[in-house]
Amino acid sequence: MVIDLGDDMTFELLPEGADRDQLSCSDPSIPSDDSNLVIKALHLFRRKTQTARFFGVTLQKKVPHGAGLGGGSGNAATTLWAANELMGRPATAAQLLQWSGEIGSDISVFFSLGAAYCTGRGEVVEDVAPPLPLTTPLLLVKPPVGLATPRIFKSLDLSRRSAADPLELLAGMTKAGATGSPLPQALCVNDLEQPAFDNLPELKELKERLARSPVGSSPQDSPGGVEQQRPAAVFMTGSGSTIVSVGCDTPPAFLADPNYKDMFVSPARLIVRQPDQWYVHSGQWKA
Repeated sequence: MVIDLGDDMTFELLPEGADRDQLSCSDPSIPSDDSNLVIKALHLFRRKTQTARFFGVTLQKKVPHGAGLGGGSGNAATTLWAANELMGRPATAAQLLQWSGEIGSDISVFFSLGAAYCTGRGEVVEDVAPPLPLTTPLLLVKPPVGLATPRIFKSLDLSRRSAADPLELLAGMTKAGATGSPLPQALCVNDLEQPAFDNLPELKELKERLARSPVGSSPQDSPGGVEQQRPAAVFMTGSGSTIVSVGCDTPPAFLADPNYKDMFVSPARLIVRQPDQWYVHSGQWKA
């Protein structure tokens, strides 16, 4: 599923005669050379469409590094989409999806309509109906350290993988979403939690603390005036290091402790798009 936390990007078609792309980023630590997925996406677009035009891109970072939230991949997909729009749509959406797998495995999902079942390296994308309501509150919590994806895959112990059928997990999520039931924790399987937690034990501690920490409101009719709620499910995204809490986007009290001051904390919602449009923010929380 695609969420509404993403970097802000603006694009322009540079004048004829320009001989290179221009990438300006709010984070000076982000490279603006050919190693950046945005620039790779523009090179790919030119190669596939045989255009000689170059582009100017402004990138305002909002997604933290090493978060497992697909920030760079989403930017690459957005770049392919925007370049295609600026050039009058020389490529179909299906072609953009197919091409995107050449520069990254996690880019293709963004060419779904927002919810997809992905196989292969992630480049084989099958659209599915959103398994949860788009109003489902999410809370994203990321510690100040990231995890290198190659290191995580190298540490993966195949003997400890889940035996669950991904399609059955998806069906269970869809059933919970359709009935309004809380999302069962057992359906939130990420085999990369094992190597991530082995490499960063404090990440496992964060997940466990989020799962057991109450968040809440104060309705008049609840005992003692306070209703204690816990997240429906808590899991790690991708190869880490963001932990997602499903069912409530109110940060638990422990995150206000000075020991957690460097945590990245943000609400989020699931989003979808129309076939001829790109993603827009849900508007359900202030970005």
